[in-house]
Order: sequence, then C-alpha cells, then structure tokens
Amino acid sequence: MATKEQITSHMLIVCGPSGTGKSTLLGHLLSHRSTCCLSRSTTTRAPRGTEQNGVEYDFVDVETFKAKIEADEFAEYANVFGNYYGTPHEMIRSTVEDKGMDVLFDIDVQGARIIKSKYPGVWCVLIAPPSMDVLEKRLRSRATDAPEVIERRLNTARHELAQTDLFDFRIVNDDLDTACREICALYDTLRLRTSR
Repeated sequence: MATKEQITSHMLIVCGPSGTGKSTLLGHLLSHRSTCCLSRSTTTRAPRGTEQNGVEYDFVDVETFKAKIEADEFAEYANVFGNYYGTPHEMIRSTVEDKGMDVLFDIDVQGARIIKSKYPGVWCVLIAPPSMDVLEKRLRSRATDAPEVIERRLNTARHELAQTDLFDFRIVNDDLDTACREICALYDTLRLRTSR
C-alpha cells in the first residue's frame, strides 16, 4: 500500500467560490491531461439532473454517512449548506494504486485544510475571481439562485478568499483561455516535480 508521502505526490486540490469557473477549468484540465481524474465524493444530497450514483458522486443517506464517519472512512468531510460531503480514503488509494492516476480534488477550504493536514505536501490552488463585484455579477447573471442564496455564496466567497495561508498557488479567472493554460501548466509542473 502506498504511504501518505507517496500519495501526496499525486494530489492537487482545487478550491474556489461558486461563480469563479472552477468546474470549467477542472473540465478543461481533465480533457487535456489523461493522467488525472476527479475525486468522487460521497454525499447525502439528492442527485441533480442526469447525475448517477457511482459516477459524479456516491449518494447515501445521512445514517450511512454518519456510520462511515464513525468507521473513519473519510480523508475529510463537511456539512455544506445542509448536506454532508466526504472524500473516502479508499477512493484516494484505489485511484493512485489501482489506476495509477493523479487525483484532483474539487472541495471547499474546510475540506482542503483537513486533507493538507493528513497528507503533507499536497498542493492546493485557489481559483479566484477578478473582484468581488465581478463575482456578484456572475452569480446574479446565472439566475439559478434566490437572492438570499447568492448573498450566502458571496459571504462564503469572502471567507474562502481570505484563507491565504492555505493556498500554494492562485489563478485569477479573468480570461478563461489564460486561466485554462495556467491550470494545465501548474499540473504539468506538479508532475515534473514529482517525477524527479
């Protein structure tokens, strides 16, 4: 079994507030680099749209999730907007050992801080908006959230952006093409550093 030191060389945490384009950037990286895959979290929230159990997430009920907490099955977990999300240790192990893939994490700052404490050396990058004004315009233009939800997301964003000690790198998504090139370059640097 791989040690934590070996596993950390295959892990990149990507954090960013809603509306920063984090999912778009991760999608770009995944489609242009065949050596990485996105971690799959376990969650208590209901599937959305075409989401399938075992594909985007492992969907479980609250009782099952809490049993997994008691069994210490998660590298990190959190309650986000009323739903539990967790990253299983087994998912990390199987991705690295069985598949030989690098693991990308799309998690919030709370989860990122926990994973970094358990797997020393893992890299963490923040996807940031050009400004809070731009972020607010993006969130409102999506027209998918109620005003109170947008305010909650903006408050969460301010908190996340202030966690400067957590992040090893910062990508400002002002121009999408530039940000896509930057996240690919960062990943390539991580792999180059690991290979040495």
